[in-house]
Amino acid sequence: MKTYIGGQAVIEGVMMASRKKIAVAVRTPKKKIKLKIEKRSPVAERFRKTPLLRGLVSLFEMLVIGTKALNWSSNQQLETDEQLSSWAMTLTLLFSLGLAIGLFIALPLWLSGFASDNRIIFNLVDGFWRIVLFVGYLYLISRSKEIQRVFQYHGAEHKTINCYEQQKPLTIKNVQKCSTIHPRCGTSFTFIVLIISILLFSLIWSDYWYIKFLERIVLIPVIAAVGYEVLRYNATGKSKLLQWLTIPGLWLQKITTREPDDDMVKVAVKAFNAVK
Repeated sequence: MKTYIGGQAVIEGVMMASRKKIAVAVRTPKKKIKLKIEKRSPVAERFRKTPLLRGLVSLFEMLVIGTKALNWSSNQQLETDEQLSSWAMTLTLLFSLGLAIGLFIALPLWLSGFASDNRIIFNLVDGFWRIVLFVGYLYLISRSKEIQRVFQYHGAEHKTINCYEQQKPLTIKNVQKCSTIHPRCGTSFTFIVLIISILLFSLIWSDYWYIKFLERIVLIPVIAAVGYEVLRYNATGKSKLLQWLTIPGLWLQKITTREPDDDMVKVAVKAFNAVK
């Protein structure tokens, strides 16, 4: 049976994860590839066949794994006395989370308050603003040279996984021929979550702004769990309608991925081979 492997771009590298192992490969300032391999916790595996719950457990686990991978990759680019502590990384993530809540939940709600008291129109406008702000945010950060390199590693990650799933040898030449777009990408997942939230909040209504705000915070796990199932099912290719509905998420990957150079592909393949 084919092993499904997922990944994430990190600072000057790629993290890959299979069901049993996690590997992070980075290119150091000395141009060497440094590899870190860990065993994956069996906790998520226990819930693999339980719909919705498996999504929550997997997403939480990947958040932890991804954060650790980012912290480690960042520190490989710094001298020992400059490296970030776990506390510093945690505070940075908490600040980023607060900024995301303000930008993608609070601001769209406030802007939608000028639209209509009709629940359908209000939630359509709210969803519209969240999508516009999300796409605008991705576009703006993509202008940064540092982020562009991360997006190149993101492209290398997708190319490597696509090459493996096409059952081709993982040579640099084969990988570079593959697409930077992948249906299980977190970018597509985020767009699916935005669409599901529009539908869900059209069924839930309150006249009070602060209740609307709290609903959007509290129901994040529910929306994420449903989004995980949609993304998982869409990857099977069994629903043509669902594939059409998820096309905008694939388009967004044109922003969050870039064509990598051969050295970046070597890093991605190194991480991938470590978890096969």
